[in-house]
Amino acid sequence: MVKAIIFDCDGVLVDTERDGHRVGFNRAFAQFGIDAEWDVALYAKLLLVAGGKERMRAYFDEYGWPADAAADAGKDELILALHKKKTEITAGLVAEGGLPLRPGILRIVDEAIAGGVTLGVCTTSNPKFIDAVLDLMGPERKAKFAFVHAGDVVKKKKPDPEIYELAKQSLGLPVHECIVIEDSRNGLLAAVGAGLPTLITTSTYTVDEDFREAARVVPELGDEPTVTVRLADLAELASASVG
Repeated sequence: MVKAIIFDCDGVLVDTERDGHRVGFNRAFAQFGIDAEWDVALYAKLLLVAGGKERMRAYFDEYGWPADAAADAGKDELILALHKKKTEITAGLVAEGGLPLRPGILRIVDEAIAGGVTLGVCTTSNPKFIDAVLDLMGPERKAKFAFVHAGDVVKKKKPDPEIYELAKQSLGLPVHECIVIEDSRNGLLAAVGAGLPTLITTSTYTVDEDFREAARVVPELGDEPTVTVRLADLAELASASVG
């Protein structure tokens, strides 16, 4: 029996990376007068770095920092300001309906609620952004999420398992009664590193990644009449992880 489902956000609840976060970064750069444009291919490379602030820092370290951010203090200030603006922009895209929930998300959430299954989120996304994503589910479903661990709640981001270790503390359940839904190799490594069985729903940028450690890999959860994964399937995957 599965008693808890832990969702990643980006690529799992919403396929946000290409048409959400990437767009948000580019618009933030433009508003700050920074000559940077992350195209689809470059962003795929940058996604190997977990966390938006860390991603920008890696980009500027490789391609050069704006002239007015030469000192370390200036770099930190710029990264924080850019990330705040990017979060506002991307949350706005979600609120406008430009980034819908992925197929099967509302269905599996409803199945879980009906079955008394605890729901949670573990993501590197900013708390304001994940709040906007959960708003897409409606207030009743959103209220059923027992916890949302987001942004900088932990010191080390995925693929480090710290955020999922925190989720285990929040739940207080044996790992074989939990299941994680992720979409990336970084997320998978973080979850299995904490001993949690993990289902992968591939997204735009992750379809070709290595998911050998996953309990199962599917393109999406699916809605009727093409449902791919039901609550009973998640229970089987969790139970199979014992031993």
